Amino acid sequence: MGRVTTRTPVTRITDTRHSTRPDTVVVEEPLEIRVNGTPLAVTMRTPGSDVELAQGFLLTEGIIAGRADIASIRYCNSVDEHGVNTYNVLDVDLAAGVFLPDTGIERNFYTTSSCGVCGKASLDAIRQRTRHSPAADTVRVDSATIVELPDRLRAAQKVFETTGGLHAAGLFTRTGELLAVREDVGRHNAVDKLIGWATEQDRIPLRGSILLVSGRASFELAQKAVMAGIPILAAVSAPSSLAIDLAHDTGLTLIGFLRGTTMNLYTHPDRIT
Repeated sequence: MGRVTTRTPVTRITDTRHSTRPDTVVVEEPLEIRVNGTPLAVTMRTPGSDVELAQGFLLTEGIIAGRADIASIRYCNSVDEHGVNTYNVLDVDLAAGVFLPDTGIERNFYTTSSCGVCGKASLDAIRQRTRHSPAADTVRVDSATIVELPDRLRAAQKVFETTGGLHAAGLFTRTGELLAVREDVGRHNAVDKLIGWATEQDRIPLRGSILLVSGRASFELAQKAVMAGIPILAAVSAPSSLAIDLAHDTGLTLIGFLRGTTMNLYTHPDRIT
């Protein structure tokens, strides 16, 4: 397992004074995901919860529908110049009868930590058909519960407290109970780790749940919520136009600018009472 944080010297300037001291920063390293021995994608991530990340990635890409579609996941023997395993390559063996889809969802294999969608071959390839559509989910959530979620998520961000450099994704019940939280340098990785946790716990589809992300709501985050059957996606910042379009078309309730006691309901506001 790689390090989540590391220490580095930094020169701090305050007014006319300066000093040198160690600072804690978040680690960013590549993770290559292979399926049946074939490279599928490389993402820049914060080490930790890598198996969850791979499972969540495969589910939100439409390659698997649940944990039963995976036979095994293991780290490959990827070594550095000193012969030490980097734990930066995972190989996923699909269960018998589960196959990689056609080239319609293929990625160019490198994606950055800030934009999981950048490696997509085309915009049309992103619009995948979910097996767990949230459209029929009849969950209702009190707005007073929604406004409490950012503080609960922030309180659970342990690594952010020491680095200030991580995105977070939290999964909540309709009553505001925090089920799980994951942090990563990439917001899409944090969501994949969270959905991978739910996959491992056999909770897919995530009916009646709320996904909260610490930044903006991009198209890909909306897509991931839809693929996992999550009916409500909330973000503390703005959504994109494509995220709104996708949420509208798939029955996803999309909330933006969730700050203090205010929020913007962009799609399917009937779920918020």
